[in-house]
Amino acid sequence: MKAAIYSQYGPPEVLQIREVEKPIPKNNELLVRIKATAVNSGDWRLRKADPFAVRFIYGLKRPKLNILGSVFSGEVESAGEEVKNFKAGDQVFGHTDMHFGAYAEFLCVSETSSIVLKPANISHNEAAVIPFGGVTALHFLKKAQIKPGQKVLVVGASGAVGTAAVQLARSFGAMVTGVCSTANLELVGSLGAEQVIDYTKEDFTKNGETYDVIFDTVKTISVSRSLRSLTKNGIMILSAAGLPEMLQGLWVSMTSSRKVLVGVIKHSASDIIFLKGLIEAGKLKAVIDRTYPLEQIAEAHAYAEAGHKKGNLSITV
Repeated sequence: MKAAIYSQYGPPEVLQIREVEKPIPKNNELLVRIKATAVNSGDWRLRKADPFAVRFIYGLKRPKLNILGSVFSGEVESAGEEVKNFKAGDQVFGHTDMHFGAYAEFLCVSETSSIVLKPANISHNEAAVIPFGGVTALHFLKKAQIKPGQKVLVVGASGAVGTAAVQLARSFGAMVTGVCSTANLELVGSLGAEQVIDYTKEDFTKNGETYDVIFDTVKTISVSRSLRSLTKNGIMILSAAGLPEMLQGLWVSMTSSRKVLVGVIKHSASDIIFLKGLIEAGKLKAVIDRTYPLEQIAEAHAYAEAGHKKGNLSITV
């Protein structure tokens, strides 16, 4: 089968299209013919080993996993003898749960992994981009226990996680303010944000407004300076936090009535089922900036890494 592989850490050019052996599903696995995948921050960061600590998990000198791609949408080609809930021909989408491998024509996944039937009202390209940003945003918004009428500020509102966070917070009944660049003001407003702040012209920490939840999806805010914009018992979400931000957040949570949420998320089929329901109800839509064929995966990685994409990048396999 055709796959995009990489055998060393480095720039986008380390990704090469090669013929590799087609995987064989175990008794409890599905063989999925991939129709579409996506380029997410987890993919390009692992490709270049950023941060360096990923090498301790995925290979110190060279990557142990040679095929990236953490999300997928496609069709079940065959099912193992013990599989009960899926059958050949089912249209499915999901997340590989950090096992990657979706930059290929075929992928084997466990029946109990983060895989569900695809909504009939969206394409494979749209379905493939939902699980990364959607599950990340959902995980943190659930932990924050968003309530109707609360004021939520989403920083990086035009990115993969941000576009999902705006829509999910609105579906929970929150009043949403998005922060993004001038070029993305209209997009973020169309997703349901009542107010949109252009960060190139206005610093939200200086406008006197306070929010019940501040959700930084892109690690761009100053934790200490942003506290002035958080209500007394407010919650700050740092979904892209590095170690310094995590330590700052821990200190804030320990020494004040405010709470800071950080950490690694866990993927589950139940979360994707929840997102599927919102998609079918018209309350959540995929935001796709560009679509590339698998043969142009290096170009897609370069564009994603540049940090200016709107929503998601989908890859047609």
